[in-house]
Amino acid sequence: MDSITRLSLNQITTERASLGETVDACARHGVPYVAVWRHKLAETGVGRAVRLIRDAGIRVSSLCRGGMFPAATAAERAARIEDNRRAVDDAAALGADVLILVCGAAPDKDIAAARRMVADGITELVPYAQKRGIRLGIEPLHPAFAAERSCITTLREARCLAERFDPATVGIVADVYHIWWDPEVFDEIARAAGRLVGFHVSDWLVPVGNVLMNRGVMGDGVIELRALRAAVEQAGYAAGPIEVEIMNEAVWNTPLDTLLPLIKERYLACV
Repeated sequence: MDSITRLSLNQITTERASLGETVDACARHGVPYVAVWRHKLAETGVGRAVRLIRDAGIRVSSLCRGGMFPAATAAERAARIEDNRRAVDDAAALGADVLILVCGAAPDKDIAAARRMVADGITELVPYAQKRGIRLGIEPLHPAFAAERSCITTLREARCLAERFDPATVGIVADVYHIWWDPEVFDEIARAAGRLVGFHVSDWLVPVGNVLMNRGVMGDGVIELRALRAAVEQAGYAAGPIEVEIMNEAVWNTPLDTLLPLIKERYLACV
């Protein structure tokens, strides 16, 4: 559909590589953006990471992840807010516009309480993010992850939550892996106009083995990628980075100089 000017390599796609190796590979293969994960950032150090990315001429599309707000005690919830503030600082240092929020699951069986904790956590974080020019991107996850990673599982939930806040600071990240199944997905993308701050692509492989590690390279699965891209663009996300985010052992074990040309090829052919 276009050139690769919007293409971002989400760092989880190259989990076996260091941040430096991933950034160097992006530079070699002309991938203009990288999305950084915090565990890789911690390995490298923020200052060194900033220099590596700057020297390679690569831009940062987002930092993953903030969130994980629900917790069993008030002290633990406060600690998580503080960790999110550090994530905002890291995003600002990297020049990322967006901190991805994987909101977190219930510490017990009360998922309704967990959703309230998420809303309270974002409310506390917003002024800090706003002062530093970082947008918080609420990413709804597939319902299969509700017990472990996020009690926010649909675009509708994410939209309703985001609408409590200024769209300049809180938006929605649409990850095709998590939303493709939703019968309301196209209506909800339209309703999210002006709120979309990220678009992530991969594919849903069949048969499913491990849901977490089931992502495939675009074109290898069942997701109608171009229709979803058209929808998010019509809803206003027409120029921002498009992140390729794949969790898959076979992909992780592919050499970078083989993987990146494949990602570019499939991005152009399927996205």
